[in-house]
This record gives sequence, structure tokens and C-alpha cells, in this order.
Amino acid sequence: MKSYFYKKADKKELTKITQENIFNKRREFLKLGAGSMAVLLGLEELLAKTLDTKNIINPFHYEAFSEAEALRINGGILEPTLEEIATSYNNFYEFGYSKSDPKENSKDFKSTPWKIEVTGEVEKPFSIDLEDLIAKMHLKERIYRFRCVEAWSMVIPWIGFELREFIEFAKVKSSAKYIKFSTKYDPSMFPMQGSVLGVSKSFLPFPYEEALRLDEAKIPLTLLAVGMYGKPLSPQNGAPIRLVVPWKYGYKMIKSIDKIEFLTSQPLSTWEAQNPKEYGFYGNVDPSVSHPRWSQSSERVIGQRGRVRTLYLNGYAKEVEHLYAGLDRKKLY
Repeated sequence: MKSYFYKKADKKELTKITQENIFNKRREFLKLGAGSMAVLLGLEELLAKTLDTKNIINPFHYEAFSEAEALRINGGILEPTLEEIATSYNNFYEFGYSKSDPKENSKDFKSTPWKIEVTGEVEKPFSIDLEDLIAKMHLKERIYRFRCVEAWSMVIPWIGFELREFIEFAKVKSSAKYIKFSTKYDPSMFPMQGSVLGVSKSFLPFPYEEALRLDEAKIPLTLLAVGMYGKPLSPQNGAPIRLVVPWKYGYKMIKSIDKIEFLTSQPLSTWEAQNPKEYGFYGNVDPSVSHPRWSQSSERVIGQRGRVRTLYLNGYAKEVEHLYAGLDRKKLY
């Protein structure tokens, strides 16, 4: 994805004017109110002009989130979790079981070149380079709550494109009712995908697979993310492309996607197949429905002390509750 992000300059004055610093300035101005947006845009334009273009490779352009949108979607402007925490405390079992394993064990990960294979109920199956796909999409920044099924949470500033835009691009047939995603299978990059003397290193079958109903996929909140904190995704966070569905538990948000399939019938997701008593197809955040081994009524916010009350559908009920009208909430877990 080198064509869309700033290249780091080694020990030069340029490092003081980076996408990350612009990102932080945006936070400061947004705290001042909507009227500051014009000033902010002028600041970004000024900073962009001061960049030495010899030291960058085609800046990664995206639509910054608006204060109005943040208020509408989240009920307020959320304060992101510190980047260092969000990139160091992760579940990605292809790299190991401990929260620190993904960062420590992803040194051999290579995100380029990367192709996405699209099959199933589409007019014509195809494969596309991720860089080419990104160039055809409209990238946006979205700050969302992130809730893990293990009852901990973060707030993440994602960069990505709406999944519904990709669905339109893929020319999906009307017969499609579900969309299925697969994580790339490559033991040379994902050590836990391998085996020792014919015995798998992991209790999970790989490649990891997840799915959504097509109407869930078309909700504007649903993203295919390619960045966070103004930077490309790190390997431990699902580089180079992952699913983000903010009203569902984290296990639904499959990482390092290289295959997307459109189906007529509901597929079996990895965790649902592995332990159907504890993990369902939907994985909706619901404080009233406990996990068989713990309550989901509250959550531990990583980087903060104490616990906070968990919100129904993670706070996005106004946007998505209608999708589940008449269904038993306990079966949506």
C-alpha cells in the first residue's frame, strides 16, 4: 500500500510534519467546536505545502470525520485509545494467544503485494490488487467504539471505505444474501497456521472465516479498514485490510482479508463452528445477554481504571437496531 501513505523520512526535519501530527492537530481543533473546521482545513493545506515532496510517496488522502457525523453516530466525539496501547494489546490467534504475541510475532508479515479474490454471487468473479481497489474507493476516517467479547474495549480512529461501496463495485447479484470473508492463509507469515510433526499449532482451524448478512454489510457504519491513527494498519491490527463492524464483538471483525465471497445461504463462521455454545453467527454487543462464562453488562476500558457500562449494540442502536426487529436477542449473540 506504499502508494497511499507518507513515507517516513529518516532523522530529518520533515519528520516534524507528518500525517500523525496533522491527525493530532485535528483532534485539538475539533475540541474547539464546529466553527474551527475551516481553520483546520487551512492548517492542513498549509502543512501539506511545506512537505518536501521528494521524501513522500503520493500522500494517503481521506475524508476526515466531521464533528456533526461524530455526534450523530457516537453521541459525542470519542477520545481515541492511545495508539501505543491499541497496537500492543491485540487478539490475532494466527500470531499467538497472548495479547502481546501479535506485535512480537508478526515480523515476517508482508502486506505487499496483496490481492483480494472476489467469488460467488457476482456478475463476474475477479481478483484485484489492493492498491488498485483503494484507488477506486472513497476513503473516510471514522472513530468507533471497539468492544471485545472478552469484556474489554477501546476507541479506534479507523481509515477505510464503506463496505456497501465495495459491494456496488463488485456487481453483486440479487441472489446474494450473505458475504463471507477469509483471512489469508500463509504459514510463512502467520506462524500459528503451521503445524509440528503434522499436528496443528492452533486449536482453531485456518484460514479464519467470518460472515455478515448482506443487509448488515450495506449499513454505512460497516467499513473495510486499511488504516488507523492516520497510518496504514499494522500487522497486529489486521494489515493490510480488515473488517470493522462497530456494533458487533471483535471476533466478527476479521483481519488480513484476501478472499470475499457472496453467498445465497448463511455460512458457518470460525468461532461459531469451533464453539457454538459460546459464539454465535451475529456476535452483536448486548449487555443483557451474558456470555456463558461472564457478564457482558460492563467492560474494562483498556488504558483506564475501572469499568464502564456496556451500551446496547455498542451505542449504535439507532443506526442498526431495525435489522434485528422480531428476532430473539439471545440468539443474536
